[in-house]
Amino acid sequence: MATLTVPPTPVSPHDDAIRLYKAFKGFGCDAEEVISILAHRDATQRAHILHEYRRLYSDDILKRLSSELSGNLQIAVSLWMHDPATRDATILKKAMTKNYINLETVTEVICSRTSSQLQTLKQIYHSTFGTYLESDIELQATGHHEKILLACLSKPRYEGMEVDREMAAKDAKALYKAGEKKLGTDEKVFVHIFSERSRVHLVAINSFYHDMYGGSLKKAIKGETSGLFELALLTILQCAENPAKYFAKLLNKSMKGLGTADTTLIRVIVTRTEIDMQYIKAEYHKKYKTTLNDAVKSETSGNYQTFHLSLLGPNH
Repeated sequence: MATLTVPPTPVSPHDDAIRLYKAFKGFGCDAEEVISILAHRDATQRAHILHEYRRLYSDDILKRLSSELSGNLQIAVSLWMHDPATRDATILKKAMTKNYINLETVTEVICSRTSSQLQTLKQIYHSTFGTYLESDIELQATGHHEKILLACLSKPRYEGMEVDREMAAKDAKALYKAGEKKLGTDEKVFVHIFSERSRVHLVAINSFYHDMYGGSLKKAIKGETSGLFELALLTILQCAENPAKYFAKLLNKSMKGLGTADTTLIRVIVTRTEIDMQYIKAEYHKKYKTTLNDAVKSETSGNYQTFHLSLLGPNH
């Protein structure tokens, strides 16, 4: 469930475009006005504003936002303006740019998205950047980590709720034989099952694994694999079981310790607001005994804080 709050009566994109133009005019930008509009419009409304702004002023609002806003607020608002697939494509491209390689981010995006989201993402990535996502991954990732990312992108997975229990039990056995039972690990089996099975099927495998071998699949992954390959498998498993819990943990990690990992904070809030942020907030509160809003409030300030809190909705 989304946390985005939009006006009960839709505002015309024409009026929004004019208000934004006025907010950009003069000395300095009226960032509060920009936030009050854009942080309360859904993806379709934002697309209409983009279109209308270009029609009225022959100008690209994304370029305008980049020049008028600064710092983390600019990054957050600019990402927010994209449709989900273009946003993911932009995040991935940036994470694989020469001076800014961040394979943890690439792993998070690819391994936490549904199969249909990934199919759209691949098309948008290619049409936006003129290069194939798979090619960029081949240039940056290596070994079994590269294999699992490419496998997730190449094979459409079933997204329904039906489970073949017999097959799930067989898969649990195959994973045990490929991992805990033998000396060394047969990573190919892990790549095959984790990239091809549906989310509900993986949950069933996890349950069978526990019943048959008394340990958790998560523990087996941690014991048998390492590095980015381990991260990919754990992300796939956690997002199969409970995506909201996975993102709540990611948000907490971004705000822990000295300083804030703003790129992670921005990425998770902006990409999940219109999908499941309500559930993420509930998981956050359950696990960390404080509201996500309060945590964000203590880690951010100014208009950057206002923008995030606007997307997160009421504090509960």
